[in-house]
Amino acid sequence: MSIIAKAPRPIIRVSSKTNAVGNSAHCGTGLDGERTRGQRPLLDPAAAARGPVKPKILLVDDDPFTRRLFEGLLCDRDVDLAIATTVHEARNAFHLGDFNLVILDQRLPDGNGLELFAQMREIRPRQTALMVTGHGQVRDAMRAVREGLFDYLTKPFENLEELEAVITKALEMDRAYREIADLREIVTSISGDPIIISHSAAMERLLVQLRQAAPLDTTVLIEGESGTGKEVMAKLLHSLSARARGPFKALNCGALSESLIEAALFGYEKGAFTGAVKTTAGYFEEAHNGTILLDEIADMSPKLQVSLLRVLQEGSFVRLGSTVHRPSNFRLICATNRPLDAEVAAGRFRSDLYYRVNVVPLRVPPLRERREDILPLALFFLDHFNRKFSREAGPLQPDAVAALEGARWPGNVRELKHAVERAVVINAGGPIAFGGIDAAGCPPSSPASPARAAQTLQYREARLHFQRSYFSHLLHLADSDVSEAARLSGIARQNFYRYLKRAGIVLGKPDVQRGAGNQAIEP
Repeated sequence: MSIIAKAPRPIIRVSSKTNAVGNSAHCGTGLDGERTRGQRPLLDPAAAARGPVKPKILLVDDDPFTRRLFEGLLCDRDVDLAIATTVHEARNAFHLGDFNLVILDQRLPDGNGLELFAQMREIRPRQTALMVTGHGQVRDAMRAVREGLFDYLTKPFENLEELEAVITKALEMDRAYREIADLREIVTSISGDPIIISHSAAMERLLVQLRQAAPLDTTVLIEGESGTGKEVMAKLLHSLSARARGPFKALNCGALSESLIEAALFGYEKGAFTGAVKTTAGYFEEAHNGTILLDEIADMSPKLQVSLLRVLQEGSFVRLGSTVHRPSNFRLICATNRPLDAEVAAGRFRSDLYYRVNVVPLRVPPLRERREDILPLALFFLDHFNRKFSREAGPLQPDAVAALEGARWPGNVRELKHAVERAVVINAGGPIAFGGIDAAGCPPSSPASPARAAQTLQYREARLHFQRSYFSHLLHLADSDVSEAARLSGIARQNFYRYLKRAGIVLGKPDVQRGAGNQAIEP
């Protein structure tokens, strides 16, 4: 996770990505009582030198076969595994160690796993846990999911790959919550922007380029779709530059008229035009030894393009209504949601100005190209709006996570932020299921060409797309009879519920696959 925050000296830290299920072996069945914080962001050089902390998992199950299965699954992974066989042992272990994940059976010799989970949540409200349940107990486990359990696993385990994927996702959820808690500590100890949260390789590449360009006093062009965070990147460039102590001025060229932009940039003398009641300095003057961001520069008029080019060439400007040339030393950062080379080819942007501003190009990837960032961003916004509105919404249930990660997000990070804000406003407290996430983040796919749409998706999205279509079709053929749909699929009925949940299909609510026109009804 990249955490970048503005301070007197900017903080840049990158956490390890080998946090969930790694490669080196370490497995044990004893309870050593060691207190371990778990996977945390690397917020200091000493932590970075120590390397990533192994996730700690507590397995609570009295069945020897189940214990051996999990030991075999996790022993060749980079985790610390502790095992308890009773509620009493589990309580002791839980008090002694800070576990990233608890996997517990529903029925234990001296108690009930659901009651144990409730006790754990009283001690650590954000504790991530999975429930292992047998036949006839699925409804209780589903109720526990609604009360904060991350997910449930049904015995016997038919698909170890899917089992491992659930464990990995649970560890990712725990890591994200812990990193948000650490980030909150950083935010409360410093002031200002920006804060960047990222796990993705695409963003890491961008940040490497940005760090290289920041100290160089040259013009930067930031391209990216609306809502990707271009202004945040511009502020980061300013924070990491030698001009960090100077002013940062931002102007959106697409939001103002030509005359207002000209007045804002150049400033004006008293009486220069109607309404100019006093002499006012412009951004060229105020940003001396600082940075100016011209956002959506593709919308700048041809006249202003000529004026800007002259200022860049001469290093000076003239206020409106004056003849005095005033020097200005500012760094220019431009941002656009439309490729400037295409605007040049279309004759809407001057080629000579394009060559002046496109010295160091940076491209901010859209959210659909950095899906690893969706969950940590959603949890960060969830934490932010819970504190802002004094709410206790959350955690996100697996179907909500699947919906968030499967959405196209045409509005990018801005749209995700607003979707989470709406979810917090609607849900004052308790877990957030798929129905609590506004559908605006999940636009319908075209029903006319589902095959073509699937071909444009990444493998993970395509698999989810197929699962939604397949199970929705089965429910339609079975007239929403889950038992009949399970029989047609060849999947045991108790496991069929799990597959429906994995696909994001919530019984009794509209099917998550918008455009399918189906409804899954509780039998």
